[in-house]
Amino acid sequence: MDQKIDIDWTACQGHGLCAELLPDHITLDEWGYPLVDGAPIPHRTTKRARRAASDCPVLALKLTARATP
Repeated sequence: MDQKIDIDWTACQGHGLCAELLPDHITLDEWGYPLVDGAPIPHRTTKRARRAASDCPVLALKLTARATP
């Protein structure tokens, strides 16, 4: 099952740790807030994605199941 990254925009404070842990999927805008590429998280990257979600200082990231057509 594919997974994707969701961001709780009301919680995110732009710390940028997520972009450091998942640079292939998350970049930062000019204010330091994450920009997610929207691509499914490959199985080999799932562990790092879970770490990024759990290490977020305000727990603004969540891994969710991606609906497949």
